[in-house]
Amino acid sequence: MAQLRIALAQVNPTVGDLAGNADLVVEWTGRAAAEGAHLVAFPEMMLTGYPIEDLALRKSFVDASLETLGNTARRLAGEGLGELPVIVGYLDRRSDIEPQVGMPAGAPQNAAALVHRGRVLARYAKHHLPNYGVFDEYRYFVPGDRLPIFRLHGIDVATVICEDLWQEGGPVSVIREAGAQLMVVINGSPYERNKDDVRLELAARQAQEAGAALAYVNMVGGQDELVFDGDSLIVDAAGELIARGEQFAEDLLVADLDLTRVEGLLAVGEAPVDAADGTTMTVERLLISDDPPPPYQQEPRPYAQRLDDLEEVYAALVTGTRDYARKNGFESVILALSGGIDSSLTATVATDALGPKRVHAVLLPSHYSSEHSVTDAEDLVKRQGIHGRTVPIAGIVDAFGEEIDLHGVAAENLQARVRGMIIMSLSNEHGHLVLTTGNKSELATGYSTLYGDSAGGFAPIKDVLKTTVWQLARWRNAQADARGETPPIPENSITKPPSAELRPGQLDTDSLPAYDVLDPLLDDYVERDMGRDALVAAGHDPALVDRVIRLVDAAEYKRRQYPPGPKITPKNFGRDRRLPITSRWRGSVTPPR
Repeated sequence: MAQLRIALAQVNPTVGDLAGNADLVVEWTGRAAAEGAHLVAFPEMMLTGYPIEDLALRKSFVDASLETLGNTARRLAGEGLGELPVIVGYLDRRSDIEPQVGMPAGAPQNAAALVHRGRVLARYAKHHLPNYGVFDEYRYFVPGDRLPIFRLHGIDVATVICEDLWQEGGPVSVIREAGAQLMVVINGSPYERNKDDVRLELAARQAQEAGAALAYVNMVGGQDELVFDGDSLIVDAAGELIARGEQFAEDLLVADLDLTRVEGLLAVGEAPVDAADGTTMTVERLLISDDPPPPYQQEPRPYAQRLDDLEEVYAALVTGTRDYARKNGFESVILALSGGIDSSLTATVATDALGPKRVHAVLLPSHYSSEHSVTDAEDLVKRQGIHGRTVPIAGIVDAFGEEIDLHGVAAENLQARVRGMIIMSLSNEHGHLVLTTGNKSELATGYSTLYGDSAGGFAPIKDVLKTTVWQLARWRNAQADARGETPPIPENSITKPPSAELRPGQLDTDSLPAYDVLDPLLDDYVERDMGRDALVAAGHDPALVDRVIRLVDAAEYKRRQYPPGPKITPKNFGRDRRLPITSRWRGSVTPPR
């Protein structure tokens, strides 16, 4: 057996900040060297950030990525880190194919480089390109067909990228055929609820398939709607978990591996190998070192404590909100605080993400605001120590009413639009990022006012069903209780019936089914794409199914104009779910009238 100490640098790059991302590579390579690592790996598209979307199609951006890669290799050597091999994701291009219709402009590639002694020794381009859910990589990249395998201290190491692990065949089957002992997988794998268990099972199965230990490094942090949760891990060739990193935090996962040393000389060169997916890949073998490292004392393998389900979801919301504000240059946020559960949870997420001094809450009472809505909002401001301000809107609404004659829903929505105007005006004046407070149940059914409560720059609970909003609020208060702190959300905000308070005595249930009935139906229709007949067969009331389908489909135009927010489910409104606004399909050939 041979020892090898590997470091997985689970870091938070920023899209487009090539210089800053290169700084992270140098900084964390230095940390890995200080830990005595023999190899360090960084996430997918590390130098450019991920996902880069149409930036991949700009020649200037590809040029900058390639230049940054070369400069980073030389910089590592110049700072005394050249002897430590580094695997880093970047944006490459193929220059050996002619442009053709249907090919991404410039033939970009999602690639990984092996850097050593100031040079790029090998390059690997992602073989399997995902084209589902939030991924659209056929639009941006061309696949690779080469697999470098380098020998390090007598261990043969292969590198693949993210989707290459999720698809059967391809590089994993070639790695088995080539006899590598270690597979390093670099990833930009977004968070979804319960995905960590799926990843672990996948890594274990593919390690067994490849007959190699598997080191999986994932990025962390928020990028627009996506949140990356880290959760890097290492499994041995039998699929047993031997080390695991933090969730939702930067981390250097350093672990000592016991691997079977290759006997005999390395046949340096190239050879074609047929993959199990029907493609052929060229295996490129190269040598860094054949001698094992001097014997050393192994350190205990790290295993970060797992977060429970609601803690994971809450951490994703906080991470997404924090990074959206930070990476877009916002020093503070502002929101309309009604005293209801949605704005209360949004304020709490913002406070945990940015700190209370950077959160501004505006109370906007109208003629129909209940006394407890004001007192509950004031109570939350006091509990959390955030900035609070009251701007009564009754007179402003009355002034509108004197000039235009509005009735019914139009008059109700005027209140929401006045609130939106005030919040956006304060944002303009002070440079705050406006947080929108709507939840997924409301967004699904269109229970929001365009240019009113839907106005804003970021929506922290956009992908959170109403029933989960209550669960998260209770969980967050329980966490505070357990630490001997004041619960951040007033109990009355959690227990009172939800209401938009746009008319006397209004409740959400006047317009919507009870949320414990609505949310499971929304989950089946939105998340699982079940049609009308399947929904009825699943036990949902037929009349309610027809009503909810109409509500959800009719609100598509509203959702197109809604701010981005952190994705926590397999199918969020935004990158995941893309339906036509103009459509008469209602789940069956003969829709109900």
